[in-house]
Amino acid sequence: MKTSPLQLYDRLVLGKPVLTLLMVALVTAIFSWFIPNFKLDISADSLVLENDQDLHYYRSINARYGADDYLIVTYTPKEGLFDTATLDDLQKLRDSLTDIERVESVISILDVPLISSPPMELSEIQQHIRTLREADTDFDLAQQELRESPLYSNRLVGDQGRTTAMQVNFKRDKTYIHLRDQRDALREKQLETELTTAELKQLEQLTLEFKHYSSEFMAQEEADIAHIRSILDQHQDNAELHLGGLPMIVADMMDYVRHDLRVFGLGVIAILALLLTLAFGQPRWVILPLLTASVASIITIGFLGMVEWRITVVSSNFLALLLIFAFSLTIHLIVRYRELHMLHPDAEQRFLVRETVRSKVTPCLYTVITTMVAFGSLVVSDIRPVIDFGWIMVIGLVVAFMLTFTLFPAVLMLMQPGKQRKQRDITGKITGFFANLIARYGSLILGVTVGFMILSAIGISRLTVDNRFIDYFKESTEIFQGMYLIDQKLGGTIPLDVVIDAPAVFLAEEEFEDMEYDEDFELEGEAGITATSYWLNSYKLHNIKAIHDYLDGLDESGKVLSLYTTLDVLKQLNNGKTMDDFFLSILYKRLPDEIKQSMMTPYLSEDGNQLRFAVRVYESDVALHRQALLDKIQTDLIAKFGLENNQIHLSGMMVLFNNMLQSLYRSQILTLGAVFFAILVMFALLFRSIKLALVAIVPNVVAGALVLGLMGGLSIPLDIMTITIAAISVGIAVDDTIHYMHRFRHELVKDWDYRSAVQRSHSSIGRAMYYTTITITIGFSILTLSNFVPTIYFGVLTAFAMVTALAADLTVLPILIEKLKPYGSKPA
Repeated sequence: MKTSPLQLYDRLVLGKPVLTLLMVALVTAIFSWFIPNFKLDISADSLVLENDQDLHYYRSINARYGADDYLIVTYTPKEGLFDTATLDDLQKLRDSLTDIERVESVISILDVPLISSPPMELSEIQQHIRTLREADTDFDLAQQELRESPLYSNRLVGDQGRTTAMQVNFKRDKTYIHLRDQRDALREKQLETELTTAELKQLEQLTLEFKHYSSEFMAQEEADIAHIRSILDQHQDNAELHLGGLPMIVADMMDYVRHDLRVFGLGVIAILALLLTLAFGQPRWVILPLLTASVASIITIGFLGMVEWRITVVSSNFLALLLIFAFSLTIHLIVRYRELHMLHPDAEQRFLVRETVRSKVTPCLYTVITTMVAFGSLVVSDIRPVIDFGWIMVIGLVVAFMLTFTLFPAVLMLMQPGKQRKQRDITGKITGFFANLIARYGSLILGVTVGFMILSAIGISRLTVDNRFIDYFKESTEIFQGMYLIDQKLGGTIPLDVVIDAPAVFLAEEEFEDMEYDEDFELEGEAGITATSYWLNSYKLHNIKAIHDYLDGLDESGKVLSLYTTLDVLKQLNNGKTMDDFFLSILYKRLPDEIKQSMMTPYLSEDGNQLRFAVRVYESDVALHRQALLDKIQTDLIAKFGLENNQIHLSGMMVLFNNMLQSLYRSQILTLGAVFFAILVMFALLFRSIKLALVAIVPNVVAGALVLGLMGGLSIPLDIMTITIAAISVGIAVDDTIHYMHRFRHELVKDWDYRSAVQRSHSSIGRAMYYTTITITIGFSILTLSNFVPTIYFGVLTAFAMVTALAADLTVLPILIEKLKPYGSKPA
């Protein structure tokens, strides 16, 4: 006689609970061994599109002109900025920062060359570079130069002369860059053609090496920033200091993610334990869900550590979500077990557990599969952290489901049924209220729902992508305070590089063959760069100035540095006169390397055929619209300055981050479309009816539309976290839908009275739906404790979606079932 799956399960799990628990304990111990390998990845690379061509260009520009991953230390002294005591303290601070092993240089008002304090000639500069505390420096003129020079004002000295900044440059890690570039080259080749076996093996090895090295690199960078902060603390008595810059943002976000993982994990467990105590009033119904959820978390974290799968900002919520899903599954089993115990008070434990599993395994399997499909749909995104989040949750759901039907019943088998404790039936009254409401006002409820959907459509039409990175952080955080101070007093925060090439048809020999040069100039053999450079010659200086002035005049731009800035400062070496080709060539050749490296190399390529305008954008500007600004610059440079489109390149973290944000629109459409299509197909397969599938998907569409409509109506932008809300909300909402449809079918066949079946379904499965929704909603409220604002939005909006989905499942779904009668009539 063939053994059914239920009989096999009964014999292996329920018949041998101790062996089952030993197996679970063994698996848990194995995976827990890998927990120390569980790592975070909050690098800037994790916040950009994986195959973004602008990323490659950005890296090449960084290699040519210098990286933008430096730190900024703002220093606002309690005394005057140029007082002796202040400068002494600044010098100590600079020296302490310079002594850090990975720091390559520190740029401050103490170190920058001074050309006008007093005015110098080129021959003097060649012999000696004057700085602020040199004996031959005119201190009053130096103060004036630092405050007014276009090179230093709003860069190293604030516009009011009260705040100064230090730029801390780290050494470029050649090993890190080499491993990353080799890995990326093979990844790009893999997109275009099939890799050989040797190349695949090399790619795997490079990926692993880079993963290990980047972990060490980020740990070292985090330690260096902690060291820098400890140095800054030693100077707090003399000044107000803030730290800013990309490495600091990355380090602080690592701390936020660690904080969120701890707080969300422990917080969710504590709150859900309290809810279970209030709902069921028995220790076993608190301990068993806690045990199941905790073991699921340990195994999942251990698995991620074993395969070295890094957690990002986006996937940092996975632990809270996994705990909530595990609790939700076990609550359905608890409610069913208690219901059976009430019906069969004298039944033995094995019967109660077996019947609980038998009645719940199918709907729970369906809900897990559909939720996995919802999370799996995130892989259509172009954003690597979003893709990883989807896969991590798929793995976590599989683990949670398996433990719910092994660990939970096995422990329960070692207990006696006990006595049912009669409690006030508040939940029954709530679900009964909904049943009576739809019986009396069904048509009105549908009308109100249609009205809300129309409002949601209006809200969805107003959805926008995020515009200000500063809004990701609370005002109390150092990231926010540092960015805001740099924005307001030191010329903007977000770097934007405007790179302009020579025209493609440019040939130096043809372009300059008709130019006449001074005879003495040629005799000296100094023709040099002005004869071959497209940009560094007297004919193009006015173009460079015009482009510089245009960029500087944009409302969104703060400090703008370019070749024009340098030449404007150095023209005093030509007695303030406009520089001709002769002087330009002499200047370029004879400037000391130290000055050339700081004043010219960052803005002009070695061959003189490429310009770089370093623009800093005001991140705190509420009117900032990244895409509109980038489009305007590109268009205006073509229309107003006669440049060709292929000459202009916009680069920097602002461009990369904007590309990621713009992809959110596409990802939202693709993700939602994939989710709804996949769930519709799943419903059709599960219910074996297109009509039932269409009815079942309505409350999920309502939940997804209302949450997106609310975001649009309240002007909450799409960002790297909220992009996943609609898909996740729908994925979670199908849980209640499937359980209700499954129970409704069970109740309907008793008498084929649709209205009575609705009443009975509300009083039975409606309770479990209510418990799970309240559990999930309050669980998500824990996310409001984060310092990361998108995480707060994620928690609040997902909680809202859950409540909306429950309301739709207890009202719209049964109304549609009763009116459309998708199950048909009683068989003859």
